[in-house]
Amino acid sequence: MLDFTNTAEIMGMLRTRLTPVEQAGSLIDRVEGHQQHARQAAVLLPFFVEDGLLQLALIRRASTLRAHSGEIAFPGGKVDATDTSMVMTALREAHEEIGLHPTRVETLGVLPPVFTVVSNYLITPVVGYLPQGLGSLVLQKSEVAELLRVSLTRLADPAIAHTELWTRDGRSRTVYFYDYDKYCIWGATGRILSSLFELLKQEDAPPVG
Repeated sequence: MLDFTNTAEIMGMLRTRLTPVEQAGSLIDRVEGHQQHARQAAVLLPFFVEDGLLQLALIRRASTLRAHSGEIAFPGGKVDATDTSMVMTALREAHEEIGLHPTRVETLGVLPPVFTVVSNYLITPVVGYLPQGLGSLVLQKSEVAELLRVSLTRLADPAIAHTELWTRDGRSRTVYFYDYDKYCIWGATGRILSSLFELLKQEDAPPVG
């Protein structure tokens, strides 16, 4: 059984199994063929160790935002014209939203892109490790209501997860939910977490690239 408290083991798996950042474009191309008019975005999955436990930083979006207000998400946002890569987008947005300095992040790779039906975004999840921790953060109050430090071990507990089959415009899709304390994590964030756990739980996954 996978030990989610073993930081070295989890980081080793991610370095081996994630798609290298240089190949992020090829992953996008595979999905973009089906979502040609989607807007591009990227989010950061910031792993860090606190109190001896491997954790992820997530945010609760401000209730005043027009799209996905109040939802739990990873730091991130849409690609700017000046961004040279999805990694740059994810790091820039994380810096703007929560004050996480890009130099603290060791980029490990990317997960498959996730398409959001309602807001029409194709989101590339960039996975990073913060060997020195989160550091001193400043939240952008207009966009971020709260920073969450979420234990990977607790997130991986099957007891807090469930799925539902939703149908929209005649197409059915699986929606992933994680009930973490008082928070309900779902939507694109739920799908990204499901993809992450699927990757980690693969048996003898071959190296990517």
